[in-house]
Amino acid sequence: MFLRKKKTASGSAPSGKRGLVMTRIFNLPKEELFELFTQGEHMKNWWGPRGYEMTILAQELTPGGIIHYKQQSPEGNVMWGKFTYREIAGPDKLVYANSFADENGKTVRAYFSKDWPLEILNTVTFEEQEDGTTKLTLHGLPEDAKKAEMRVFEALRDHLRQGFAETFDLLDEYIQSRSQ
Repeated sequence: MFLRKKKTASGSAPSGKRGLVMTRIFNLPKEELFELFTQGEHMKNWWGPRGYEMTILAQELTPGGIIHYKQQSPEGNVMWGKFTYREIAGPDKLVYANSFADENGKTVRAYFSKDWPLEILNTVTFEEQEDGTTKLTLHGLPEDAKKAEMRVFEALRDHLRQGFAETFDLLDEYIQSRSQ
């Protein structure tokens, strides 16, 4: 029998070697970076794969609230996704469950694998550095995942890392474009 890990009271992702950890320094104070990371009007300019157009359908930045979005590739392929906010401790911390969704915001399985976890719990921390930059750290781990889902997550972890690296590159570019 597979025992599921308990959700922590704070909504933080459990620590462990099987999760995804990404760290990046951004040339922006943490208050501004937190805003770019939590406001749909900014996220549509950088969240997701390069070349995809993002449309925000709904956003309620409160614990239990969501951001529901649509992403469309240059070829016209459409993906739907959502964040369900668990903890908002701006400008220091944001915890959300990320999932694929349908056009109505219902959580659905990923189009690329029946064994991709339904939700990835992400804890993002924003730590201002002495030079005025901000260190962003993202910890992601599947929530309530079955063994097969953890295996798929682990097998695709390097692809996730590449995807977040590209997304963070887009965020860097967006930050630079705003300062010009």
